[in-house]
Amino acid sequence: MNKLWLIVQREYLTRVQKKSFILTTLLIPFFFLLFIVVVSFIFSYEENEKNKIAIIDEAGIMNKTMKDENDLYFSFPNEGLASLKEKVANKEYNGVLVIPKPSSIEVKDFTVNYYTEDQLSLTTQISLERKIGRKIRDYKIATLGLDKNQLETLQSNVSIDPEPIKEGAQNQSSITGNILTAVGMMLGFIMVMIISINGSQVMMGVMEEKTNRIVEVMVSSVKPFELMLGKLIGIGGVTLTQMAIWAILFPLIFLGAQLFMGIDTAQTQVEMATAGSGISDEQAQDMALQIFTEISAINWWLIIPAFIIYLLLGFFMYSSLYAAAGSAIGDDLSEAQKLTLPLTLPIILSFYTMIPAMQAPNGTLATWGSIFPISAPFIMPARLAFDPPMWQVALSLILLIGTTVFFVWISGRIYRVGIFLYGKKVTFTEMGKWLFYKD
Repeated sequence: MNKLWLIVQREYLTRVQKKSFILTTLLIPFFFLLFIVVVSFIFSYEENEKNKIAIIDEAGIMNKTMKDENDLYFSFPNEGLASLKEKVANKEYNGVLVIPKPSSIEVKDFTVNYYTEDQLSLTTQISLERKIGRKIRDYKIATLGLDKNQLETLQSNVSIDPEPIKEGAQNQSSITGNILTAVGMMLGFIMVMIISINGSQVMMGVMEEKTNRIVEVMVSSVKPFELMLGKLIGIGGVTLTQMAIWAILFPLIFLGAQLFMGIDTAQTQVEMATAGSGISDEQAQDMALQIFTEISAINWWLIIPAFIIYLLLGFFMYSSLYAAAGSAIGDDLSEAQKLTLPLTLPIILSFYTMIPAMQAPNGTLATWGSIFPISAPFIMPARLAFDPPMWQVALSLILLIGTTVFFVWISGRIYRVGIFLYGKKVTFTEMGKWLFYKD
């Protein structure tokens, strides 16, 4: 244990004292804040460009009225298309909108021609289509002699408000499912990034020590399995340290941004999500408050500890395999792709399985994906926000612990042979034989 602790200490201190670790840990929260500031500026920026649009209404659908808004200014000049095209070329107008006469009142697909020398932006196109669509609807109502007020009463906006079965249980709003899905996807994505990145670091560290022959000196005083285990624990400690620092820095930086710079990060994220949806500022503020309330109601006291447990188990399981792969790689670094592909594929498949699983968090795919040990570190943390049955969480942990211990043992058997092998391409069959070599 004394030697194991020395290896853990060496791995931990060597990595946390690197400038790259310090800079990455400190700068990533500030870069994220900078991203929020830039996005906030972009969404608060008002375009000063005025688009003057001439309209030729062949059927009188517009009734020579079109409300100006969003830097769009409309006019109905008594000129032909050729004359208006010349004015567009002379920059008197930005474009000419030609609304043809419909062949029949029953026509549903309506094409409008827009003549311009500029590239039509998506926002302008959507705004024009909505405006013209409303005008065509009014035109059809008037032509058919219908009562517009009576037709408006036919429209109904339906929203589902989930209610608990038992009295006193936590009530959910109509956006609870969306919030839980977003939280689950975020936790799953963080898990994928941490395990894959740190697993690769473990492999590169093993390859570097093997190439530099440092490992030969170290195994003279410590067993190969202890060396591998110490490396895993040390790098795992580095990961937890970085996450702990971020858990402190992110709230402090966002709080400072709100107090000293007046940036409402929650409001900015809502504006990003609702961009182009036509939601007003008041509705966006109400949505931001509702989202904050829903996030606060999530059982973080269960999710955070469980997330850390799954993170550590998933890290040890996959990183041990990455360490075994790194020990088997010789001088030809092209072998790394062949040996790490079987490790990368389960992570990728788990991530893509997580996406449909979040659409049905209690379905068959989500349930078995969160119990199966290979995908459990990614899918179960994503399901935790939906409060899955405790027996599923317990079974998932038991199987994951057993699988992690088994994979660490297998990796140790491969590692003890692979680190001494040079100048030879290794096959999976040969690596399987290493498991039965005697110490």
